[in-house]
Amino acid sequence: MKTNILILAALSFTMVGFAQKSEIKDAEKALKDGDAAAAKTAIESAAGSIGAADEKLQAQYYFTRGKIYTDLAKKGNDSAFQEAVDSFKKVLALEEASGKAKYSDETNQYIASLTADLVNSAVTDNGNKKFKEAAEKLYMSYKISPRDTSYLYYAASSAVNGGHYEQALKYYKELQDIGYDGSGIVYKATNVASGEVEEMDKVQRDLMVKSGAYSDPIDEKTPSKKAEIVKNTALIYTQLGKDDEALDAYKAARANDPNDVNLILNEANLYFKMGDKEKFKSLMAEAISVAPDNPDLHYNVGVISMEQGDFEEARKSYKKAIELNPGYTNAYLNLSTTYVNEGNGLIDEMNSLGNSRADIAKYDELKTKKDDLFTEGAGILEAALKTNPDNQAVLTQLKNIYGAMGDNENFMRVKKLLGE
Repeated sequence: MKTNILILAALSFTMVGFAQKSEIKDAEKALKDGDAAAAKTAIESAAGSIGAADEKLQAQYYFTRGKIYTDLAKKGNDSAFQEAVDSFKKVLALEEASGKAKYSDETNQYIASLTADLVNSAVTDNGNKKFKEAAEKLYMSYKISPRDTSYLYYAASSAVNGGHYEQALKYYKELQDIGYDGSGIVYKATNVASGEVEEMDKVQRDLMVKSGAYSDPIDEKTPSKKAEIVKNTALIYTQLGKDDEALDAYKAARANDPNDVNLILNEANLYFKMGDKEKFKSLMAEAISVAPDNPDLHYNVGVISMEQGDFEEARKSYKKAIELNPGYTNAYLNLSTTYVNEGNGLIDEMNSLGNSRADIAKYDELKTKKDDLFTEGAGILEAALKTNPDNQAVLTQLKNIYGAMGDNENFMRVKKLLGE
C-alpha cells in the first residue's frame, strides 16, 4: 500500500512538472508573438505550483517571467519594472545556488537594459514634474546596480524637487551610510570642426584627440557632494519642523565645511525661528567674519540689534550695509527708523514733566534732542532718494517724519512727490 502511494505521488509530481513546462511554453510563445498580456496570464498560471518544481524549471520560469514584465515595462506599465527585477534576481540566486548558469549571462544583459530603461523613464518623469515616480525609479535602478551610487543621489534630488521630503530624507541617510562622495573627473575636449567643448568618457576622448578631430583635452575635477547632502538633510529636517535633528545636521555639515556662509545663515535662521535671537546674532557675526563684504549679513545683524533696542549697534550694521551697497533702500529705511524710534522714546518722558522751571528746561532739552533725532532720520531718507527717487516707502516715511516735526514746507513737498 505504501509503495502504491509513493508511486502515485511521484506520478502526481511529474504531472505538475509537465503542466508548468506547458504554461511556460505558452507564455514564451505569446511573448514571441507580441502578446505580453497573454504571456503574463500564462506565466502567472504556473505561479502557485512553481515552488514544487526543480531548480532548473524554476530558473526557466523566472527568466521567462522577467522577460514578460520587461516587455510590459517597455510598453508603459511602470509597476512591471519591479516585477521584472524581482524575477531576474530570482534567476541569478537559483543558478548561483545550483552552480548551473544557463540563464545568468542573458539575465544580466536584461538587467542592464532594464536599468537603462528605468533611468530613461525617470528622466522623462522628471521632465513631466512627476518627481515621486522619478525618484522611485532611480532608487530602483540603484538597488539593481548598487555600484551606481549616483542613481541614489539623483533619486534624493528628484524627491526634493517634488517636495517629498520624507522620501528624500531616507535616500540622503542611505547616501551617508554608504559613504557616498560624488566627486569625480569629467573628461572634455574641443571639437576642432565646431569649436565646442564636449564631454565624453576618457578612452573615447583620448582616441578622438589622437585622431586630430578633437584638441585641448581637459580633466575637470567635480567636487564632493558630501557637504551638499548633509546640508540638504538639515534643510529637510527644518522643513519638517524637526528642529533638534536639524541643528545636529547643521553641526555635522559645518564640521565638514566651516566656511560655508549659507550653512551658517541657515543655522542662524533656525535659531531665529526657535526664538534664540542671541544665538542668531552670534552666528550672523560669524557669517560676517567669513564674508565681510556681504551687505545682507550686516543688514540682518542690524535688524536684530534694532529689535533688542540696541540702536548704536544697529546703526553700525545698517551704515556698513549702505557702504557696501549704496542703493540698499531697506537699510536706509531701518537706519532712519532707529533715530525716529529713539526720538519717540523721549516723548513719554517729555509728557511726564510738570510746569516747574526745571521741568520746562528739561522739556526744552528733550524736545531739541528729539527734533535732532528726527532731523537725522529725515536726512538719511533724503540721501536714499538720491539713489531711488520714486520709492514710495521712503517718501511715505519721510512725509511722516516732517509731519511729526511740524515742518510744513517739507511735508507738502514730499506729499507732492507722492502724488497726494
